[in-house]
Amino acid sequence: MLTSDFNFDLPEDLIAQHPSGVRGQDKLMLLNRATGEVEHHMMDDLPDLIEPGTLMIFNNSRVRRARVYGIKETTGRETEFMFLNTIDKDCCIWNTMVKSAKKQKPGMHYKFPDGTVAEIVEHEGNAGTEFRALKFDFAIDEDWFERNGHIPLPPYIKRGDTEEDSERYQNVYATNTGSAACPTAGLHFTEDMLARLDAKGIERRFVTLHVGLGTFLPVREENIENHKMHEEWYTVPKETADAINKAKAEGRPILAVGTTSVRTLESVAQKIEQDGGVVGANNEWVRAGTNSTSIFMYPGFKFKVVDKMFTNFHTPESTLIMLVSAFAGREHILNAYKTAVENRYRFFSYGDCMFIR
Repeated sequence: MLTSDFNFDLPEDLIAQHPSGVRGQDKLMLLNRATGEVEHHMMDDLPDLIEPGTLMIFNNSRVRRARVYGIKETTGRETEFMFLNTIDKDCCIWNTMVKSAKKQKPGMHYKFPDGTVAEIVEHEGNAGTEFRALKFDFAIDEDWFERNGHIPLPPYIKRGDTEEDSERYQNVYATNTGSAACPTAGLHFTEDMLARLDAKGIERRFVTLHVGLGTFLPVREENIENHKMHEEWYTVPKETADAINKAKAEGRPILAVGTTSVRTLESVAQKIEQDGGVVGANNEWVRAGTNSTSIFMYPGFKFKVVDKMFTNFHTPESTLIMLVSAFAGREHILNAYKTAVENRYRFFSYGDCMFIR
């Protein structure tokens, strides 16, 4: 299967550059993954489209102010770093994505807005890529990012971040800081919407997956099977695992909000199989715990946990459009996207949404 099989034509003016005027006031496309039929709704309609008894799983990762600009000491030029994850347990060395990475070499020093200085150091796997290891003399924390960083808007948003993004590029239920990009399917949910879901008898639980390299890297291989995903860390709390296993045993559907929630749940099921177990045996579909995943889901993937999915509209030739194509079928997805373009849906992080059932 070729990467180009997941391309589609998208007018640039449909790439949302700003959030909707009011959180949650977005278009919602309903896609029947069995037939490919689509219906046009608004986000306000969602509680009426979900079967009572459904268990919804949300990713509660919170976005770090991970885009930080440093001044190269030798030239005085500004360099952009995207902080992704720590490399050492003391949090003094960070894996970063760097603009013009080939020019940023080990031994170079950079000064950040609060006067902090860091050095690029050798790290296995970073040579010749867009990633560099950045070493500090002390452990930097979230306060450091609040002082020095910017909201890490994706590159297709062609503007700098504003104070509005500090609120609107976070999910209202986000609690665990660690992502370098927002799990954006959740941006459509308001406190009022969550209350309406509760009133409808729709159960909610949370997982945590901190968005990192797996989201940022494009598919550069011609054959998608050759693409390698980077690892991202996830946590499934015991109460979430218990709720999922109970719902599956009772035949109630699992609705994953966002591709990160999907990746988390299916990674846990995959881990059970890798450990020699059988998913669903003894009413166990998932297990609580913390682990890393490099799962790559494309057509042919067999879903073991997720029954329904709430998601945004994704970029052409990305691992995310491959994931939703695995869930709903490539032709159904591409036809739905064509319909979305014809009906002027807004695309990507700040765009409209899709409910696949």
